[in-house]
Amino acid sequence: MSLYNPKTPARGRTKSEAKTPLTPSIVSGMNNVSLVTPAAKRSSRNLKTKSSVGAFDTTNPFIAPQTKSRPSSPVKRGGIPNSDSFQRQTGGVIRKGGVESRLDVVTRDYVPPPKSEIKRSKSTPAVNRSGADRFITNKESTDIAAISATMEQMSMNSQQGQGSPGHTARLAAATGVPLNRRILGYYEQPPPASSSDTTLAQQREFAKPLYAQRPGSLATSTGTTTNKTRKIATQPERVLDAPGMMDDFYLNLISWSCQNVVAVALESSTYIWKADTGAVVQLGECPEGLYACSVDFSNDGAFLGVGLGNGDVELWDVETGQKLRTMSGHQGQVSTLSWHQHILSSGSGDGSIWHHDVRIPRHKVMELLGHTGEVCGLKWRADGELLASGGNDNVVNIWDGRLGDVGEGARGSAKWTKRNHTAAVKAIAWCPWQPSLLASGGGTNDATINIWNSTTGARLHSLRTPSQITSIQWSPHRKEILSTHGYPTNSIMVHAYPSMERVAEIRDAHDSRVLFSCIGPAGDVVCTGAGDENLKFWRIWEVPSAETKKKKVVGVGEEIGGGRQNSTKEGILRIR
Repeated sequence: MSLYNPKTPARGRTKSEAKTPLTPSIVSGMNNVSLVTPAAKRSSRNLKTKSSVGAFDTTNPFIAPQTKSRPSSPVKRGGIPNSDSFQRQTGGVIRKGGVESRLDVVTRDYVPPPKSEIKRSKSTPAVNRSGADRFITNKESTDIAAISATMEQMSMNSQQGQGSPGHTARLAAATGVPLNRRILGYYEQPPPASSSDTTLAQQREFAKPLYAQRPGSLATSTGTTTNKTRKIATQPERVLDAPGMMDDFYLNLISWSCQNVVAVALESSTYIWKADTGAVVQLGECPEGLYACSVDFSNDGAFLGVGLGNGDVELWDVETGQKLRTMSGHQGQVSTLSWHQHILSSGSGDGSIWHHDVRIPRHKVMELLGHTGEVCGLKWRADGELLASGGNDNVVNIWDGRLGDVGEGARGSAKWTKRNHTAAVKAIAWCPWQPSLLASGGGTNDATINIWNSTTGARLHSLRTPSQITSIQWSPHRKEILSTHGYPTNSIMVHAYPSMERVAEIRDAHDSRVLFSCIGPAGDVVCTGAGDENLKFWRIWEVPSAETKKKKVVGVGEEIGGGRQNSTKEGILRIR
């Protein structure tokens, strides 16, 4: 096939036609492609065109004739390689007899070119273009008098015709803004809370114990007395270092026996400290992976019960340091223990209370079911007729302690159930000089001490305190109650009974909340434990004079617990 190149008359040629000579490679490539039929070629001889193609004419509607000059073909310049990706992007498939287009998905989004910055008008003053704030006038080049005159003319004055009084009045009425007052004048008090909405009042009532004012208290960590005849030392007589003491509100980790021995549980180990000699002995250690949750001495001080985190109760001989037996059965941790003669009662996280008879192999003799939450407070009355319990369900139960005909499946029911507390009840204590009195204290949301009559079930007294109540101790020789507290005061408080007046307060008794307490056998010293890993001994009361005459006269603070002299007074003794 030969290339057909019709001649165009000189008067119809385009003056800007490219004069590029055809190379042999281009000629051979064009010979292999035919874009028009022979008939179209013959008919195109008689047509006059201004196309810049020059070599041939075409009737393909997709190719528009060009009336202006265009740059030479890239192929003629030989500058663009024909790669596979280039062919895919071109999108066209050229076949003999026509062009078939193929659409490909665009792989890159169109990114508009960056907008050019708007040039500042030439009428802008040069002062503003120098970088100064355009809203701040230049004092050197500004005529203050001229600006004042301009502002006077701009002011809306009805006399000068700038505004209609009627329009101004209607505008003020529509917007509700007085004419002679500033719009942003905050002179009125905020509207009072609706009396029908009691939610806010309830929340304030719940938070009131946390921020209550403490009448008679000082801003520093000192004791305060409301009675000038009573003076209570604000510093502890002795401090024992107890590393590993758990900061857990629901546990009971210290106990003081009638033989003047203090037991303390530190993580998985149990230690005893003899107040007479100051000796520290490790009594035992829990199995691997367990921890001690509670300790309590028997009434004669010869045995120690230890509650574990897996629900077991261990029985130890204090004199020999040997473990006698392990009593299992609870489904939760044993967080509290209480003895009466040969019966060891245990309160568990599963809400149950078990009576263990340590004399027989089948130790469980009764189960008390009256709590839906963890039992964290448990205390026998001295005569053994009643048992008081408090739980995480905010309930105080008083149980009949007379076992009667007991067995493995025996169940007991509460004699009294009190639901006045609004937080967990851990602090439980029976009055030693009036057995019918029971004191109970609630946690953070309650912070209230209630005094109950166990005979009639009546609540005799109720006292709100500044913070959560962790333990309660009755004085054996005075009509007073001692309570220990957690956040935010971390204090020890002494109250008179029955007036419930505050006798003294020792604020910040520990660096953290005071969680545990026990009273010595003489009834004059109280031991407290806290999460700061310290045991502190406080002399709160004095022994009655009838008993002190029989003892050797010694200096103040040289007796601990049972009234016997102790050689470990000076310094801090480490338990571990």
